[in-house]
Amino acid sequence: MSEEELGFYDALEVNDSAVKIMGDEVLRNIARELVETVRRNTTTDWTVKDSVRAKLRTMIKRILRKHGYPPDKQEKATQTALEQAELLCRDWAA
Repeated sequence: MSEEELGFYDALEVNDSAVKIMGDEVLRNIARELVETVRRNTTTDWTVKDSVRAKLRTMIKRILRKHGYPPDKQEKATQTALEQAELLCRDWAA
């Protein structure tokens, strides 16, 4: 797993029930897909553009739903994934 994927994995793993329900491999797959999606859909100023942020938020929610992430935990996971995306983009820009 790459460093970027590990960051998203750790962000998703915060929810203990998700780990128990989904398992390690599914969370790894979600993390991989999130990294690919963030790379493809972020621009240098995406953190200040509400429309780009909203689009990325929707994509993250779709990925979580697709993989069966617990619905009651999706909002927190989405927010955490967006925060992780901001950190990664700062690193990619540096």
